Amino acid sequence: MSQPRPRVLRPETLTAIGLIVIAAALLVPTFELRPISALLPAAMLIGLIALSVLLLLADQRRAAKGEKAAPVAQSPKRVIGAFGLVVAYAVACDLVGFYPSTALIIPTVAWLFGFRHPLGLLVATVTVVGAIWLIFDLGMNQEFPAGRFWS
Repeated sequence: MSQPRPRVLRPETLTAIGLIVIAAALLVPTFELRPISALLPAAMLIGLIALSVLLLLADQRRAAKGEKAAPVAQSPKRVIGAFGLVVAYAVACDLVGFYPSTALIIPTVAWLFGFRHPLGLLVATVTVVGAIWLIFDLGMNQEFPAGRFWS
């Protein structure tokens, strides 16, 4: 009979701890930004930390009740693909800029998740990219990366 693994080695617990550590490490550089520039990334990272703490607490409660740990993903290929898309988006933002990369990633992700209506993809892409431009570029006078190819 195998020994039960320690509660801290449960997949959801490890995921939550990893997210907390990474988000906290990424939060530190936001303190050096101007307040208006730091607002969005800091808020998103703090939100990620808070949600990760909730995940950690929920998983530890399930462990205390003796529930078996669920696998992190039902489809590991999709998880790997999602991480690949995040990396590709980050590289694309650096190379061709934020707006072109965002305009490509939104319909790509929607398509991969099963939304196949071309008009809906176009409307969603124009709406999201347009709203980002209106709020941040026009409204808050914030510039997003233009990309190495255009600089």
